[in-house]
Order: sequence, then C-alpha cells, then structure tokens
Amino acid sequence: MQLRSVLIGSAMLSLLAGCAGGPTETASKESVEPAAVSYQGTLPCRNCDGIGLDVEMTGEEADAMQERTFALTASYMNHPQTPPDEDYAGNWEVLTGTPSDPDAKVYELTPDGEGQTYYFLRLDERTLELIDPERRRFENGEMLRLKRQ
Repeated sequence: MQLRSVLIGSAMLSLLAGCAGGPTETASKESVEPAAVSYQGTLPCRNCDGIGLDVEMTGEEADAMQERTFALTASYMNHPQTPPDEDYAGNWEVLTGTPSDPDAKVYELTPDGEGQTYYFLRLDERTLELIDPERRRFENGEMLRLKRQ
C-alpha cells in the first residue's frame, strides 16, 4: 500500500512540475525580440551638406519575409528649403549577385506604400554601400557607405 502511495505521489509531483515549467518556457520564447541592426552614414547632396541616412533592419535572413522589416530615415542637412525628414518602413529581402560579383549579397529594402526601393551591397558585416537598382556600384561608392552602429 505504501509503495502505491509513493508511486502516485511521484506521478503527481512529475505532473505538477511539468505544468509549472510549460508556461514559463512559452512566455520566454514569446518575449524574445527579433534582432535589430542599425547602419548610419551621410550621402552626398547637391544642394546641402549631405543626407543623413539611418537604417534599422530587424529580423534574420532566414526569417519569413513578414519578419524582416526595416525603418529608414533620410535627413537633409542645411538644405536651403529645409525639407522634412523622409521616413520609410517596409520589408527587406536578400538578393544574390551583382554584375561584377555573382556571390555578392545585396539587401533590397522595399517600403510599404509609396517610396523608393533601396539596394545596399553588403561589403562586410559592418558596411553597406548604396547601389543602383541594376545592382551596379557607383563610381563614388566609398561616399555611399553606411556603417553598422
């Protein structure tokens, strides 16, 4: 009779321990936020001191498209007409290859609604370079680079 009580008691403890551990694990998984990476740089501007570009990319390359998001802000510095900052948000995709390097990694940032699609060549894990929609580098590419923050 005592053996039966011990077995039933052990089974109940195991069951309770399993129930107690379940929600805690689920809650910790849900509270994990996607990784965000920020890049900043100043692009040349004809009529001002430069265009400050701030890009934050959230998610990982392996994530589903809806989990790969970005926010981009372009600020005109000392522009005579003082235009407001341009803010875009949307999704980013990884493209492979450029005309000069078939293995190159290119990030395509497509804003929701209206706005220009941006293409950035990943030079290394700390540097992106703005390139044209045909994935070609500009002659002054070193002036079009963003650094990871």
